[in-house]
Amino acid sequence: MGDVPFFKIVTLGCRTNQYESGVYYSQLSQLGWQEGENPQLCIVNTCTVTSSADSDSKREIQKLRALYPQAKLVVTGCYAESQGAALKNLLGIDHVIPNGDKEALLNIVFPEIQPPTFSLQGETKRTRAFVKVQDGCNSFCTYCVIPFVRGRSRSRSLSEVKLEVVGLLKQGYKEIVLTGINIGDFDGKGEGSLADLIRALDSLPRLKRLRISSIDPDEVSEDLLSAVLEGKNTCPSMHIVLQSGSNFILKRMNRKYTQQMFLDTAERVCAANPSFTITTDVLVGFPGESETDFQESVSVVKKVGFARVHMFPYSARPGTRAASYPNPVSKAVLQKRKKHLLAIAEQVALEKRESFVGKTMFVLLEKRVGDYWAGYSENFLWVFVDRGSFEGSINELVQVTIKKNSRAGLYGVVA
Repeated sequence: MGDVPFFKIVTLGCRTNQYESGVYYSQLSQLGWQEGENPQLCIVNTCTVTSSADSDSKREIQKLRALYPQAKLVVTGCYAESQGAALKNLLGIDHVIPNGDKEALLNIVFPEIQPPTFSLQGETKRTRAFVKVQDGCNSFCTYCVIPFVRGRSRSRSLSEVKLEVVGLLKQGYKEIVLTGINIGDFDGKGEGSLADLIRALDSLPRLKRLRISSIDPDEVSEDLLSAVLEGKNTCPSMHIVLQSGSNFILKRMNRKYTQQMFLDTAERVCAANPSFTITTDVLVGFPGESETDFQESVSVVKKVGFARVHMFPYSARPGTRAASYPNPVSKAVLQKRKKHLLAIAEQVALEKRESFVGKTMFVLLEKRVGDYWAGYSENFLWVFVDRGSFEGSINELVQVTIKKNSRAGLYGVVA
């Protein structure tokens, strides 16, 4: 491997993929490789959650092969899992690595070497660290292919996660984001619940911020909510998945909660801390979604006041129950609803941010944008910080007074 110094990694999809790609970056860096142009190794970590994700994954594979014809091309992730046989027939792919072998990717591609342990350590590119604590899913929502490509739910041990986080904090990371395919299933291999994990990590020295990634409302237990709200370094924000505001559609999706359960969860967290923000996912155009069903989703978005809404148009996934459901929503209606709900979600988010003008919050600087530093506040609001007000650096945590709001985010100066 000494004569193959450069690599390139392309990541699509979820934060779990981002974590895994971050580990590949870390492993290769520890082996003396560098990220750069004209790579001898390209890794594409794919996604298949929607047909658009499939197209994006295939496009990235083809682009890398065209750009770097001499490189060893390795494809992994959920699209590789679902379309492995077809991908092997695509010209120029050297290895298709199924999800079950992701952690052994470098061993498979380079059997002659012994790569570092599959965990984040050494050099990475991020200002916050995503840490995968769980993989797979047992829910089998009728629209989702993930349980088929990621397998059944399984957790890392609490002690293993804690050890990895300790190492990341020693490297200088200030923010840790716990992620998984269905993080609410985390059981610590018998060592503790997600709430127990949060409490164990919250007490670690050097930690400044701790977040959890997306979770279903029925998984936000009183114990978990207590751990988040009472922690020293836990962030007052959560990504709580809605998908639909209609109980009829939620049932057809095989979701385990109702609209009222979602609203009750949102009310609990926001009542406990007025600065708490919630982000969510909404799936538009599920088969059988009437105008009334759609308007219920609109109503929930308005009631909750989400800081951000990730919008997904429904696309049939082969092998899922919903793919055979009657009464599909036409493409024209789907696009109309998506556009309408996005406009409402943007306005709701703008109004939510307006309530923070004049207040002071801490911002973790992530990048420079013209005359500003930019990064997220503790409650996951994007903030631009005037560079003229101080000398800053990436990965610095600064206290900022918010001066104005805009559709791009909040603007402030160092307090």
